[in-house]
Amino acid sequence: MPFIPRQEPFLCEHCGAKVQPIEHGSCRNHCPLCLWSKHVDDQGPGDRASTCGGLMEPVGVDFRGPKGWMIVHRCVTCGKSITNKCAPDDDQAKIATLHP
Repeated sequence: MPFIPRQEPFLCEHCGAKVQPIEHGSCRNHCPLCLWSKHVDDQGPGDRASTCGGLMEPVGVDFRGPKGWMIVHRCVTCGKSITNKCAPDDDQAKIATLHP
């Protein structure tokens, strides 16, 4: 499934922060303050085809070569796990508390 770039502001449903798109680089898909995400994609990034809509808890980190550090999110509703690239303005102290 191809990557569909989405640069959209959103309101974090976990902490209430108003989240703006990343100005340069990758597309933002999680809150930079609490690191939570929402289960909106199904087959690939940006498809917005998921019918779940559950919140996705940051449960770990993983290093993936050229992509760098990735946050592992697990949906609290259906249990699906998805990795998301860390953004430059993510809360580094929160990332440090996640386990590889």
